[in-house]
Amino acid sequence: MATASQWWAGARPRTLPAALAPVAVGAGLGAWADSFDLVRVLLALVVAIALQIGVNYANDYSDGVKGTDAARVGPVRLVGQGLAAPAAVKRAAFACFAAAAAAGLVLVVLTGQWWLLLVGVASIAAAWLYTGGPRPYGYAGLGEVFVFVFFGVVPVVGTAYVQTLTITAADVTASIGVGLLACAILVTNNLHDIPGDTVSGKVTLAVRLGAERTRTLYVAVVAVALVLPVGVAALTWPWVAATSASAVLAVRPVRIVASGATGPALIPALKSTGELLLVYGVLLGLLLALG
Repeated sequence: MATASQWWAGARPRTLPAALAPVAVGAGLGAWADSFDLVRVLLALVVAIALQIGVNYANDYSDGVKGTDAARVGPVRLVGQGLAAPAAVKRAAFACFAAAAAAGLVLVVLTGQWWLLLVGVASIAAAWLYTGGPRPYGYAGLGEVFVFVFFGVVPVVGTAYVQTLTITAADVTASIGVGLLACAILVTNNLHDIPGDTVSGKVTLAVRLGAERTRTLYVAVVAVALVLPVGVAALTWPWVAATSASAVLAVRPVRIVASGATGPALIPALKSTGELLLVYGVLLGLLLALG
């Protein structure tokens, strides 16, 4: 039976910036529009964190029962390493999805926007079908697309919307950088997993592209994430300040990935990319609130 620390490791805490950053930006957008609502932001944060941990457990379960994790090295994998029963990990994933659904339902009631239920259903379905179900899209090289949508556009725009009840160009613009940096985390992870995924038949985008082109993709995604929103936002100072400060943190992971690092040597890049996303999201959210 897995210990509490192993369950926590299985939740992949290094990926939590992908849940925290978009909510921070959405909260800043709400404050920027003079509509900040702490209760609604906290509920959105519960939804984001529960979905992030839920998808990590779901991936652990689905990859474990498929045997994909058998050839991997790196972070704890509860099912693949035999630390926890597959059914227990599946229940943990569904418990997280239930928590996200409950918090999301409260948000729907508070806002009166019942169409948001469809967004919630789509988010949970995307979390499960990444590696679960008969045709997981994560095995078809589509993971980055869904991460951009459901860990960038949806949480940033959604957090802003539940406060303001409007969707603006600024909301969409802010979601671009967050979504791309969330993609960068997945690109780094999939670059690390190319050998094991190739053996197990999991055809991620990294497997399709190969290691060298995946490294190029990583550098391009980070660069576009830090440059494009500034241009789209017509050089407004919150974006300029947030991207300029975050660019400093981008140097280390970009250098590691571009250097040709493989296996465990890529773990620091994965961690640093998560930190980059977190700093970018929190800083941009704060500066939007102040601006």
